[in-house]
Amino acid sequence: MFMSTQDWFAVRLSLQVAITAVIISLPSAVLIGYILAKRRFRGKWLIQNLVDLPLVLPPVVTGYMLLVCFGPYGPVGSFLAHTFHFRIAFNWLGAALASAVVSYPLMVRSIRSAFSSVDSKLEFASESLGINKFKTFLQISLPLASNGILAGCLLAFARSIGEFGATIMIAGDIPDQTRTIPLAIYSLANTIGGIKSGWPLVLMAISLSSISLICGEILERRGWRNDNS
Repeated sequence: MFMSTQDWFAVRLSLQVAITAVIISLPSAVLIGYILAKRRFRGKWLIQNLVDLPLVLPPVVTGYMLLVCFGPYGPVGSFLAHTFHFRIAFNWLGAALASAVVSYPLMVRSIRSAFSSVDSKLEFASESLGINKFKTFLQISLPLASNGILAGCLLAFARSIGEFGATIMIAGDIPDQTRTIPLAIYSLANTIGGIKSGWPLVLMAISLSSISLICGEILERRGWRNDNS
């Protein structure tokens, strides 16, 4: 079974969308994950619930909300269009945004777990030597949590590869523009003989997601061993 030119485009676009989604999410996910792991404050449960919300909402609902906000007539979408002549909806960037939002809880959970496993005594010892909190974070907390952070990125990448519901709402299913692997499989399944011709994309999606999950598991185990050595 060979993939067509359109199938290869879907694979390339899915990789582009997934990598972009991880890059978009990573800075704030590291910050939120660290705060949730290391800080105690009122309203912490509310932040955790907001972060986890895309995990339990139907992806179509998430996509609907993104479309309302970033669509041509939405508050953010219309502002970007009129001010910067920039469009997110019905564009591959819309697919990246949808993937970033849907995979965000998985990334934050992994990063939070990684920071929770960092020995607080090491951070306290660093601060007791006169090193400020920011430098302690960069020199102690971040390196020790790096395996868990990378594992969270790989988990978010795998989830982004398979994202469908939110993507089709804000990006649509436009051939050679926004059609990722899941959208291409859905499109093929609705054509005569498409079930058979969709197998190469199905196997590609399984392979990419499996490799990401295996690499993430290896990194998490390595981090756990380092913490207990």
